[in-house]
Amino acid sequence: MRILFTCRPAYGHLFPLLPLANAARAAGHDVVFGTGEAFVPKVRELGFETHRVGIGIGDAETEAKRRHGEDAGIFDIALTMFAELLPRANLDDLTPLLPGLRPDLVVYEQSDVGTGIAARQAGLPVVSVVIGRSMPPAILAVATERLRPLWGTLPADALFGDACIDVWPDSVRDPGSAAVPKVFRMRPTPYDAAVPLPPLPEDGFVYLTLGTVVFGATQVLRGAIAALSRLPVDVLVAVGPGDPAALGPVPGNVRVAGFVPQAEVLKHAGLVVHHGGTGTVLATLAAGLPQLILPQGADQFANAETLSALGAAKALVGDAVRIDAIEAAVRELLAGPAARDIARGIAAEIAEMPPPEQVLEELVTWAS
Repeated sequence: MRILFTCRPAYGHLFPLLPLANAARAAGHDVVFGTGEAFVPKVRELGFETHRVGIGIGDAETEAKRRHGEDAGIFDIALTMFAELLPRANLDDLTPLLPGLRPDLVVYEQSDVGTGIAARQAGLPVVSVVIGRSMPPAILAVATERLRPLWGTLPADALFGDACIDVWPDSVRDPGSAAVPKVFRMRPTPYDAAVPLPPLPEDGFVYLTLGTVVFGATQVLRGAIAALSRLPVDVLVAVGPGDPAALGPVPGNVRVAGFVPQAEVLKHAGLVVHHGGTGTVLATLAAGLPQLILPQGADQFANAETLSALGAAKALVGDAVRIDAIEAAVRELLAGPAARDIARGIAAEIAEMPPPEQVLEELVTWAS
C-alpha cells in the first residue's frame, strides 16, 4: 500500500507521525511525505520520499498580519492562518500532486487540515492524527465557518475529519476527537531523534524542557533554572533545536543539552517541568511521572488545565510563572505522592492502548 503522510514543517507536527510512518515502512508499505519547504530535507534524511506541500506557520503568520495589520488581535490572526492560509496552501499543492502520487491512504496531523480537504475531494481514504486538544467550541464554530468554502460538504469535524487516530488515554481524553465517527485508538509512542543520550545525573533528577518551539520564552527557561537551582536536585535541561550556549552560565546542579532521546531520559527522571506540549505531556504520563506545566501557547493551556484538574500535574500560567512559585510547586510535587500515583494509573492505561503496528493493520484493512 502507498501511504501519504503530511505535516506542518515543525518538529512538534512531524514527530507524532513518525512512529506510524516507521511502522508502515517496516511492514513493507511505500511511505511518502508532504511538508513545508523548510522540512523537506529533514524528512528526506529520515529516508522517506518527500514532496513540498503547503507553507510554514511563520509564513502564514506574516501574511495574516499583512492582511489584518500588525495591531490585529491574536484571534483574527490565528483564524486567518489556520482556517484559510494554511489549508488553502495545502489544497493548492496537493490537488495537482495526488494524481501522480496515487496514494491508497492519506494520513495528516490534525492541524494540516488542507490535506484532509484535498484527499476527500480526490475520493481517497483519509485519517487525521491527534497531536493536541481540540479548539474550544466557540472558536471551533468560527473556524468551521471559515473552512466551509474549502471543505464544501463538511465532515463530522472540521479539524479531525470523519476518521482520526486518537492518542489520548481515557482519563484525559479530549471529547472533540472522541466524537469523530471512526476513531482508531493508538498508544502515544514517542519518537526519539537519532541523538545520543547525554551524560545523565543520578536517577531522580528534574527534567526541564520547553519543547522545540518555545514562543520566545527563553526568560521562562532561565527563571525555571533559577528556581530549580535552589533545590537539592540535579537538573537536565533540553533546548531541542536551540543553542544550549544561549542560556549562558548555569548553576552547578544543572546540565544543558540540545535534542535528547526523551523517552530514555524519562526512564531516569523523577519529575518533569515543561511547556505542556502534547508530546511531552503524554510521554511524561506514560513514564508515570509528576509534572509542572508552564504553558506558553497553542493548546498547552488546555493541557495544563486538564492535568492539573485531574491532579496529575501542577500548572503555573501567565503572571504566576515566577521563580518562587516554580520552586514551591516543585517542592510540593517532590514531597507528595498524589500526582505520581495518578500519573502511574494513567501510565497503566497507556500501556494497554494498541501500538502503532496494530493500528497500522487496522488502517490498512479500513482503507482497503
